Amino acid sequence: MVSYLVLSLPSQRFLGLPAFYRTTMLSRLLKEHQAKQNERKELQERRRREAIAAATCLTEALVDHLNVGVAQAYVNQRKLDHEVKTLQVQASQFSKQTAQWISMVEGFNQALKEIGDVENWARSIEMDMRTIATALEYVHKGQLQSACS
Repeated sequence: MVSYLVLSLPSQRFLGLPAFYRTTMLSRLLKEHQAKQNERKELQERRRREAIAAATCLTEALVDHLNVGVAQAYVNQRKLDHEVKTLQVQASQFSKQTAQWISMVEGFNQALKEIGDVENWARSIEMDMRTIATALEYVHKGQLQSACS
């Protein structure tokens, strides 16, 4: 590093000076160089910290933005799950109620058939009774005519 400084100094000014001044000048230049280097390092470190802070803020903002969407999706999923469970319960209840209605309709249908059977039976009995009444009238008229003759 010293050789770099020596080479970077103008040779006319440096060579014409006594050794004491050259050493003092070289020390001063070395100190200035080291001070500038320290300033650059501090500036670089400060910029690095600022860049890290900015990157952290950006990352947090992006994650927060994504988390809002994820949180909303989670809330929507929970609502959907709740609605699905409710729908399943209601579908089960509807199925049971439908089975009851079908059973009631089948019972009503059977009762109608029985009423129809009773009505048919009653007609059949009525026809039989008319036939018997007609036959009895015929027999009775026949007996009356034979008794009169």
